Formats: sequence, structure tokens, C-alpha cells
Amino acid sequence: MTTDTTIRAGVRTRSLSRPRLQYIRQLGATDIFVDHADVDEEPDEFNDRDAGATLAVGRDEIPSVAALEAARDRVEAAGLTLTGIQSLPYSLYGDIMFDREGADAALEQITTLVRNLGEADIPILGYQWNPRGVVPMRTGTADLRGGAQGTAFDYEEVDDPDELAPGLEREYTEAKFWDNYEAFLETVLPVAEEAGVELALHPVDPPVIESMCGIPRLCRSVENFEKAMGLVPSKNHSLKLCLGCFSQMGEDVTDVLRTFGERDQIGFIHFRDVVGTVPRFHETFVDEGNFDTTEVVETLDEIGYDGVVIPDHVPEMTGDTDWRHRSRGYTVGYLRGVIETVQSDSS
Repeated sequence: MTTDTTIRAGVRTRSLSRPRLQYIRQLGATDIFVDHADVDEEPDEFNDRDAGATLAVGRDEIPSVAALEAARDRVEAAGLTLTGIQSLPYSLYGDIMFDREGADAALEQITTLVRNLGEADIPILGYQWNPRGVVPMRTGTADLRGGAQGTAFDYEEVDDPDELAPGLEREYTEAKFWDNYEAFLETVLPVAEEAGVELALHPVDPPVIESMCGIPRLCRSVENFEKAMGLVPSKNHSLKLCLGCFSQMGEDVTDVLRTFGERDQIGFIHFRDVVGTVPRFHETFVDEGNFDTTEVVETLDEIGYDGVVIPDHVPEMTGDTDWRHRSRGYTVGYLRGVIETVQSDSS
């Protein structure tokens, strides 16, 4: 099948410093998704702490149109495109998730952010319905080839998955969480449609598990994603389709891509893989893992995907920085080579 679409390699980064943007451009990446600034909310291995020049997005910290335009201009001056915000911090959406006092104020801030993104011509807002930093995401590390390190999860190593998370006074039902989520969509999606901004939903990580620490994990399966997309149907709602999470589920990721690609529900893609599945897996290099990278890119080409793939979690290589320049550079180069080969052959 011959397509006229372009699969582009992008990068997520908190730092928008000139050297960082130069490096990304030198890799041949084209698109930037900026991470929110608060690293304390995500105490994992991907903090990118050296981010003096950034775009702050958080509770009571919604960037103005002028600030968004300045960030966009800074990125464009480096020969790149500011395509979106990678995700919202839990501090911004947590009160909505739990239907707590402060939910209305949080909704107002998120809708303001959506409107500002539209005015600044930044088309995508990634988000998740998963309290990062509140429930365990990983439990350790794994040795990869040559002594590189990848993050790992083993459910048996979670201290007490039934103990309520800090700050919770009771366990929440899945039905209540779906109600809260639907109310969020009913408020935010009409604003997104008016602003011309696409909301892209990320899976819970790790997936499959129905509840942990008293918190239902809605976005844990293909079926639940189909439900999420159908709650408030909108052309401005899509998936931040994390291949690693669907691989952790034990799904055939090419089937997943076809399922949501045929419905035009893929906003952008996190390109990573793991070895194993829930309840025990570890992350690895993009050329290793459960799925075949070339087959995945061929599938993207076949379904006519015209968008961005992002190296998400990358292993830690010898001599790497906090942002993992070496591993990220390797991953971007590898993906670009596969993409260019596949798209050249198809044309």
C-alpha cells in the first residue's frame, strides 16, 4: 500500500534551552512535546531535572497565550515544531478524578489552558487519568545489554497494593471513577472542539491491574479505552497511544494500532517496548522487547498514520545525563532509520 502520509520522530523534553533544542534538531527530530515543570510529582527515572528554561504547567500555573507563543517561537527558531504539551500533572487533575473540593477550580484552569493552547496554535494536550507519584509505577531496575539499565515492575514487590494511598480516606469504586471522568470530558471536550485542540489520553501504567491502593485504574485495557473514547464522542479526543503499555498488557500492538487508527483516534505515539507482561516486566531498548519495531512502523504506514512518534522511556546508558541524551539520541536515530526505510519502500 502506498501512502502520502509522513510519520515523524518527535521528542519530549522539559528543557527548552537553546542547547537542548539544537541537540534535538541535530538528531533529525521535528516535533517537541514539552513536559510540565514539576518533577517532584513524578518521582521516577525520567525527570529531566536540568530544565531551567521550560514552560511551567501545573496547579495555579497555567501559561498565558503570550507565554505559550514565546515557547512556540523559541522552538520554531531552532527549526522544530511545538506540537503539544506532553501531559498534565496529577496536582492539576487529581481533585477532578476524586471529585474533591477544588474540582471546579481545576476544571476552570484546564479549560483555560485548552483555550490558550488554541490561541497559541499548539494543537495537542496530552493527559492521563492515573495519579503518578501516588501509586507505584515501577519497583526496580533490570540489567540490559552491556550493563544498561531499564526500569522494571514486579507486582509481588509492591509493599501492600491493598493499602490506601497517602491522603485517601476510603477506597473508590470504578463506577464512581467513570462518572467523574465522564463529567470531566463533558466539560473539557466542548472547549477543546471550540479551541481546535486535541486531547490525547495515555494508558494507566502499569495496566491490566483493576485497582491499586484504593484507586481504580480505568485506562488499563483496549476495552476500557474504547469505552473512554465512546463516553463523550468527539473528533478532538484521541489516544496518546503508548506502545509500551499495550505491550505490557500482552496485546498485539499492531492490532491495537489498526483498531484505533481506523477510527482516527491516535493523537500521537509513545514508542517504547518491554520484555514480559503484567504482573512482571522490564523496559528495554527500542530494538528489543515483545514486538517487532519494523512491523509496527509498517502498520503505521499501512493505516495512513500522519503524525508523531516519540521515544518515551529510554534505558540509561553508560555516561548518560539525567535526560539520557545518549539513549534518547540512539532511539531517535533508530526510529528514523526504520521509518525512512519503510516509507521509502511503500512509495
